[in-house]
Amino acid sequence: MATEEQLSGWTGPSSATEQDKQDRTERMIRQAVDEHAAFDTVDLTIFPKGSYANNTNVRVESDVDVAVECCECIYWEEAEQGSHSDYIPYDGPWTPNRLRSELVSALKSRFPGQVDSSGKVAIEVHSSSARINADVVPCFTYRRYFSSSNYWEGTKIFRTEGGSIVNYPKQQLSNGRAKNNRTNYAYKKTVRILKRVQYSMVGDGTFRELPSYFIECLVYNCPDETFSHNSWTTIVSQALFHIWDSLKGDEPSESSSRWVEANECFYLFHNGQDWTRADGRDFAKAAWNYLQLGNA
Repeated sequence: MATEEQLSGWTGPSSATEQDKQDRTERMIRQAVDEHAAFDTVDLTIFPKGSYANNTNVRVESDVDVAVECCECIYWEEAEQGSHSDYIPYDGPWTPNRLRSELVSALKSRFPGQVDSSGKVAIEVHSSSARINADVVPCFTYRRYFSSSNYWEGTKIFRTEGGSIVNYPKQQLSNGRAKNNRTNYAYKKTVRILKRVQYSMVGDGTFRELPSYFIECLVYNCPDETFSHNSWTTIVSQALFHIWDSLKGDEPSESSSRWVEANECFYLFHNGQDWTRADGRDFAKAAWNYLQLGNA
């Protein structure tokens, strides 16, 4: 059975040494973009995202995700017809293909022989003794309009083989911080515990690998009072039971009963998603048994 001391030891982020490498990697990517002449007059926003930015990372996932957002044009859609009618189509030089091509050139100049641009989404910069692996994601500003003055702002990522992905990293960051503050910093510590449990189970061959973001979202949907207990054993037990018990059956038809991603802009379960309600229940049961938490 997992001890209270062991669970407490799993609450922390990656080590100080790994954190230094993460920060250095981000700085070097910023330098690569800043030094690329083609970007001199381009409105770009560079920011970390994912586990590193949200401080839910653990040692085994110590790579850095860095978004390079082109703000020269805004991609958008209407949540309701007619909510935004003054759109002027973009007719400038910064197409998705050009942004990616220039970003690849900038990274290859700064990291010769260490850039892999064969991915469908991210451009990978391989690690060295001084830095860790980085996934650099070219993207554009994106807005989902509810009215002419009310919209969600995120990023739109274009896949190399066609199609696109919309993300809301700023909302994920803001919501995670708010929940962490409301729970006296127990929310993100619980996420780190369960991520470490997930990686341990995968390493032992006792459970399949699931996206770490999915684990984060499962914990995000646990009520704040789940994290109010005085022991990590109780908190983890309560979280796993809530996940397992709440995901019984089919997806609810009522919007208020459906679980959401940590950004609160997407439902957690829907057609085309990379995971299912069964995956969530399976993870909760496997983690419960792995930690030997006893009978529910």
